[in-house]
Amino acid sequence: MSTDNTSGTEPKSGRPARTRGPAFARISSPYFPALVGAFVGVMIISNITGTKAVSLWASSLHFEILGLTFDGLPTDGAFYLFPLAYVLGDVISEVYGFRAMRRVIAVGFAMLTLAALCMWITSLLPAPEDAKETAAAFDTVATVVPMLLLAGLAGYVVGEFMNSYVLVKMKAWTGEKHLWSRLLGSTVVGQFFDTVVFCSIAAPAIGWTGSEFVAYTIIGFVWKTLVEVAIMPLSYAACAFLKRREPTYQEALLRT
Repeated sequence: MSTDNTSGTEPKSGRPARTRGPAFARISSPYFPALVGAFVGVMIISNITGTKAVSLWASSLHFEILGLTFDGLPTDGAFYLFPLAYVLGDVISEVYGFRAMRRVIAVGFAMLTLAALCMWITSLLPAPEDAKETAAAFDTVATVVPMLLLAGLAGYVVGEFMNSYVLVKMKAWTGEKHLWSRLLGSTVVGQFFDTVVFCSIAAPAIGWTGSEFVAYTIIGFVWKTLVEVAIMPLSYAACAFLKRREPTYQEALLRT
């Protein structure tokens, strides 16, 4: 009778059986997840800092547009950060395409919705007596944020979709040439739709009405567009870096 234990843990050679390590999925791109994280992070931070109404140079700047008088430049606390979201959106659309950007938009939409839900739930939770003042301050922000989140969601979906769509369509016409025209053209279209939709909902929430609303909308559009134009060299550098480092992009170039 055979004494070989072929069904046991030790093979016929007498050496211990090789155990398999834990299984993990492979990250195909080291850059794409970082871009998505940065994009979504900027959107969430912008929608929180945007709850504060800001008037720049109110004591020294007075001007008129179309018969409307303005004291200072009315904007919100996200004016210096929000344009970065469009830069990231341009880079993702240029390098990874419209389908990838749609997934990013969907992730951002889900995270902004989750942020609004969490703010609302937290505002409903009871606070101890010795923290009533702090709780009231939080509730003041939390009651404004959902309106701004709604404005951000609407403007974000419309603006980013148009921005990515225009950039990818222009790339189909120009190929790898004239990146500046794609960045500029998509910015003008995307920022226009984003700003009009966002400001129409957000302005009443932060107290801008009448001439302030008009200025808020115009300044928002002009500011965001100028910022993206000013940092276009950064967009160029980021696109060039990713195109060189992403193997699948180089493979796609060879197939064209």
